Amino acid sequence: MFFYYPFQREEFRKHYHQRSNAESTFSMVKAKFWDHVRSQTDVALKKEVLTKFLCHNIVGVHQSHVELGIEPVFWQKEQAERPDVLPLVQPG
Repeated sequence: MFFYYPFQREEFRKHYHQRSNAESTFSMVKAKFWDHVRSQTDVALKKEVLTKFLCHNIVGVHQSHVELGIEPVFWQKEQAERPDVLPLVQPG
């Protein structure tokens, strides 16, 4: 592994940045929602952890929404035929 970095830098950096991004995400989730889970069973533990990550994603989307100044546009009556498409409007 010592020679992997000097001779395969691009490949090493790609894997390193993927690992770094995953570690950053875990760190943010732990900081925001604490690092312990209270559930007892395996299924409940998995659901609790997945819920923490879902909440982290929702917080990230909301923060981006506020920082970028995107105004939400909710469905109008004439758009009821395509409820799967929600347009976003940026002010200005």
